[in-house]
Amino acid sequence: MAAMAIRTEGLTKRYGDVAALDHLDLEVAPGEVVGYLGPNGAGKTTTIRLLLGLISPTEGRGEIFGLDCQRQPVEAHRRLAFVPGEANLWPSLTGAETLRLLGRAWGSRGSWGSRGSRGSRGSRGQVDEAYRDELVARFDLDPAKKVRAYSKGNRQKVILIAALMTRADLLVLDEPTSGLDPLMEQAFRGCVREARDRGQTVFLSSHILSEVEALCDRVGILRQGKLVELGTLAEMRHLSALTVEATFAGVVPDLSGVPGVSSVQADGRVVRCQVRGPVAPLLKVLAAADVAELLSREPSLEELFLAQYGAGD
Repeated sequence: MAAMAIRTEGLTKRYGDVAALDHLDLEVAPGEVVGYLGPNGAGKTTTIRLLLGLISPTEGRGEIFGLDCQRQPVEAHRRLAFVPGEANLWPSLTGAETLRLLGRAWGSRGSWGSRGSRGSRGSRGQVDEAYRDELVARFDLDPAKKVRAYSKGNRQKVILIAALMTRADLLVLDEPTSGLDPLMEQAFRGCVREARDRGQTVFLSSHILSEVEALCDRVGILRQGKLVELGTLAEMRHLSALTVEATFAGVVPDLSGVPGVSSVQADGRVVRCQVRGPVAPLLKVLAAADVAELLSREPSLEELFLAQYGAGD
């Protein structure tokens, strides 16, 4: 059986009496895109630092493709690429020099401007240079400029390209689109989908819930260091309610007493409400009324997230 791309068992990190991460049990399969959600201080970055071997756990253990994150960090890092939310780069280097340096640090022996086989996955320890040049064009990066002249968004592009060009088995992304404009966010999403299609694994921590919703196969939600939910969006629908909007041509019925219906809001002949559980009682009431238009939708990831935390949390 192939090793999990990420596996943690009771992974815990305490700072004094504060549990930054509390007995995390998590498995991410190879080829899966998993979103990791939670507000500031929930434990997302702590999890990533433990997986990267940058800090030591108080209890438990973590593995990358079966490699112990603490005992075998060098071997584990050969299988992954990491994108932090804040790009700290060398200001006197150009974008091209930075990518060349980061490529060599990951294991590339090539030079800027040479070409590999286009579209092929780079062998372990080598950067696919043709793909690197393609990414530079897709992210509209001027590689001739020095890093000190780059905006925050352009610096973020550099580290995104540096990670993606490796075609690493595992991409660990911590707020990867910080500072990017909407067009570049779309370019990023396309790259993640292509990575998944190639069989790469993506572990994505992001505050942009629409991004996670669009890309991820499963989503985990952290609350005060604990993993409180993990599953597909379909599996997590129980956290929130179905939203229904009905427009009536005739008399507007009273929906407030219908079983499972809540948050009823009336605006003239338009009534909006939320439904938990079976929708049959609501449909029975609507069938007896003169409904001109009926709309319904499943809860978005943002609504699922707020259902777990509460709008004021």
